[in-house]
Amino acid sequence: MKLLRWLPIFLVALCFLTAIVAYPKLPEKVASHWNLEGKADGYMDRAGGAFFVPVLSLFMLALFYVLPRIDPLKKNYAAFRNEYDGMVAVLVGFMYYVYLLTLLINFGYGIDIVQWLSPAFAVLFYYVGILLGKAKQNWFVGIRTPWTLESESVWDKTHAVASRLFKAAGVAAL
Repeated sequence: MKLLRWLPIFLVALCFLTAIVAYPKLPEKVASHWNLEGKADGYMDRAGGAFFVPVLSLFMLALFYVLPRIDPLKKNYAAFRNEYDGMVAVLVGFMYYVYLLTLLINFGYGIDIVQWLSPAFAVLFYYVGILLGKAKQNWFVGIRTPWTLESESVWDKTHAVASRLFKAAGVAAL
């Protein structure tokens, strides 16, 4: 589906646009990491706080574009291309969502980051479960052990179980 291929590009562009708009409004010291209690315990300078996630998202997008092309088992991606493209969109969307939460907190909004991250992780885990259920043997996506890469039936059985576990983890995260 073409939408799934264009959505991550749009999200990365939106992330950079957000960074450009947010940069002058951010404090000099930007909270960038929180502990399990939701208290900020890591900081970046303003430029890092504004542009780290957009640059990382662009790098991830480029990497996910290249991986299927350099994989010795590249022909297998056709069987799960929509799910692969969906994974890229979900990961870039997840990064953008976390980035927006970070900006809102640094703008002074009283957001409980732990509470707001739970549904995002639920979606991420559930979609990984969908992807694992469809993924065919390859060197970059899935559970890659010597046994799964050696045997297609071991790959299929391993990923069927992992798919159910990740989906269950996604539901449990809610």
